[in-house]
Amino acid sequence: MNSNSITSKISHAVFYRLGRFFYFLCGFGIMLMLWYLISLTTKGEMPGPFQTMNVFFDLVLHPFYDYGPNEKGIGNQLVSSLIRVSQGFLMGSVLAIPIGILMGSSKMAMNLLNPMIQILKPVSPLAWFPIGLVAFQSAQTSTVFVIFITSLWPTLINTAFGVSTIPSDHKNVAKAFGFSTYKYVTKILIPYTLPHIITGLRLSIGIAWMVIVAAEMLSGGIGIGFFVWDSWNALSLEKVFSAILIIGLVGFVLDKSFKSLQTRFTYDN
Repeated sequence: MNSNSITSKISHAVFYRLGRFFYFLCGFGIMLMLWYLISLTTKGEMPGPFQTMNVFFDLVLHPFYDYGPNEKGIGNQLVSSLIRVSQGFLMGSVLAIPIGILMGSSKMAMNLLNPMIQILKPVSPLAWFPIGLVAFQSAQTSTVFVIFITSLWPTLINTAFGVSTIPSDHKNVAKAFGFSTYKYVTKILIPYTLPHIITGLRLSIGIAWMVIVAAEMLSGGIGIGFFVWDSWNALSLEKVFSAILIIGLVGFVLDKSFKSLQTRFTYDN
């Protein structure tokens, strides 16, 4: 490969990224403009982007102060929420992936478990909160339980779908070469199913991050959801909007992280 070809590829990659960044800025600018116009129609009752940005930057520049139970910085709130999300998400994934593999590999398991999953999957996340309170006697543990029970379904379903769609040719090759169960799982099942699993994990982390806000409004204590509710009770809409922006940015980073994994492990069969 000559130097001109390498330079051309680098230039193309740079312009592609600059183009995407330009569209991102344009989209963000349109959102801010709409926000500004809506704030004008409410005659000052809803804070506009400029008022909110002052509060937003103050929160971001001083993220870890701690002046008491209800006076903690946004950094402390975020860390607490991310810990709960990580705990619930990891527990859900550890349970969802093996069950998904079992369902995708066995028609009997699919017929047995699928009806239960279809009944439980649509249940509202907040409906699980009182169940968690009864079971664990702790609002914080109940929040993790809600994350766990609502985030496992996308991973489970996508894993089961990936396993069930392994081509017959792959299975025949494994039989022809006398693969052991371990070799079949590590050489065929996992490599083929991994893109589907990561897609499920990407969906699950998005749900987990979305649910944590609502769950923490009920549980109280500390967390980004509690921060939103506490700010509303204090009639500080600037803090509410700032928290919404932070929640969106963190969700964006989480989604992009899993998308990069998804792109890395996706291949054409």
